[in-house]
Amino acid sequence: MSDDLNDKQTPYPSDWLQVESVDLDAQGVAHRPDGKVVFIDGALPFEWITAHTHKRKNNWEQASLTAVHRESPQRVRPGCPHFGLHAGACGGCKMQHLHVGAQVAVKQRALEDNLWHLGKVKPEMLLRPIEGPAWGYRYRARLSVRHVVKKGTVLVGFHERKSRYVADMQVCPVLPPHVSRMLMPLRALIASMDARDTCPQIELACGDSVTALVLRHLEPLSADDLARLRTFAAAHGVQWWLQSKGPETVKLLDEGGAQLSYALPEFGITMPFKPTDFTQVNPQINRVLVSRALRLLDVQKTERVIDWFCGLGNFTLPLATQAREVLGIEGSETLVARSRENYASNQAQTHGGKALAATDFVARNLFEMTPEMLVADGAADKWLVDPPREGAFALAKALADLEQSRIGAEGAAPLPVGFDGWTPPKRIVYVSCNPATLARDAGLLVHLGGYRCTAAGMVNMFPHTAHVESMAVFERA
Repeated sequence: MSDDLNDKQTPYPSDWLQVESVDLDAQGVAHRPDGKVVFIDGALPFEWITAHTHKRKNNWEQASLTAVHRESPQRVRPGCPHFGLHAGACGGCKMQHLHVGAQVAVKQRALEDNLWHLGKVKPEMLLRPIEGPAWGYRYRARLSVRHVVKKGTVLVGFHERKSRYVADMQVCPVLPPHVSRMLMPLRALIASMDARDTCPQIELACGDSVTALVLRHLEPLSADDLARLRTFAAAHGVQWWLQSKGPETVKLLDEGGAQLSYALPEFGITMPFKPTDFTQVNPQINRVLVSRALRLLDVQKTERVIDWFCGLGNFTLPLATQAREVLGIEGSETLVARSRENYASNQAQTHGGKALAATDFVARNLFEMTPEMLVADGAADKWLVDPPREGAFALAKALADLEQSRIGAEGAAPLPVGFDGWTPPKRIVYVSCNPATLARDAGLLVHLGGYRCTAAGMVNMFPHTAHVESMAVFERA
């Protein structure tokens, strides 16, 4: 085979495709001679491949890799035996065949493309990507459970690729090693239970020193099953929680024992949490994420800060070590109550005159924000925004609407009562788990809100997956 295959002049079989790039679904992207785009599962940039087309449209095709004739230098051996394109392969990861450094580059490009194509925003500076361990990082997971009568076995794990079936997993290298080693014992445990057919899910939540497992059960558990759970907990050092219906029904199997928590040592903060509370999947990355966000925000002791979508206080409590005053706003009353508890417990543990700043938490529907509500919350020098995948559209629009009213733009609403003395934040740090909604909100802030996007960068919170976490900084223009 010629070494000049990348040269377009080199003859090659007509059914070969040259892969040009890879998308966020880890599909190679190539073009037919007539210009039609082909998306190929399993193919990587710079490869010459053949593929089987299984879906055709006017402008594009979907195909699966059948052979690699020239391999990409970015291709690596997957670290998990259950990864692949074969029938029954686990669908939990999409990018294990791509070098982790190349995964980061793909996600950084996705962030930049979204900001430009959706928001018409180009950051003045690209932040260095935040990276961490590629394996054993996933401290949160929702594992499906299925008793397969025909096979005489119980499966515990993620779903198969593009399927509702549970993959036959013996190990999972993205889970912490002690949890990966627990998969087969968990299968044996459920198989031994009377309720083997009515336990559809086990949710994993690891703290710094406690591993909690939440067992979803559709019917009451027998005394024998409860005894089996206790025996398993003693053998494997886990804490069982039971969930009979919705999240509000989650309760400890046995009261007492250590509490689930994680630490943010740079700020002297410890965050207790319940296993169904939202916490970041990757604790190593979370520590770096919080540190960088606060460094970029550069809060001074004289400043008031608002933490929007504050959750348990992951950013709020570290902010309280630096600011004069902090307001945490969250949509869930339950999380607001938990934030207050976490603030009180950390305040009680402070020593040497390092008390946390005055901090309040309020519950509010942040998807229905208005300029009037924004003004009522009072002026803040800095904002930290950390929304779910839906983004912070109502918040960004309310801020943009206030700016349009302030400058007297055509068609703008009158300024709300109380606007006198209110000032927009000088700086906003926006932490995003969806580059598309970040781009949309960035477009509002930059084109209508009076801000510049001074920096943006990706955060590899979920190695080997298509999930893109990112961070952007906005300054008053």
